[in-house]
Amino acid sequence: MTTTPAPQPRNPLHGKTLEAIITELAAHYGWEELGVRVPVRCFTHDPSVGSSLKFLRKTPWAREKVEGLYLFMLREQRRQGG
Repeated sequence: MTTTPAPQPRNPLHGKTLEAIITELAAHYGWEELGVRVPVRCFTHDPSVGSSLKFLRKTPWAREKVEGLYLFMLREQRRQGG
């Protein structure tokens, strides 16, 4: 018997891949600003989506910071109407 996870319509991270989150953050802030807001090497030294995915999948505290920044970005966009 398999159980399907309950839908989470109010969770903006639900159904979002880490790759999509990183891509959206990099497009919104740029790698340099991303490295300032979350100061980890994968954002500050030769940044790429691939290197970021590799690092963040192994580093829960950094992934939490990135997810938090993503939620902040969504709130800011909503506030600005865009």
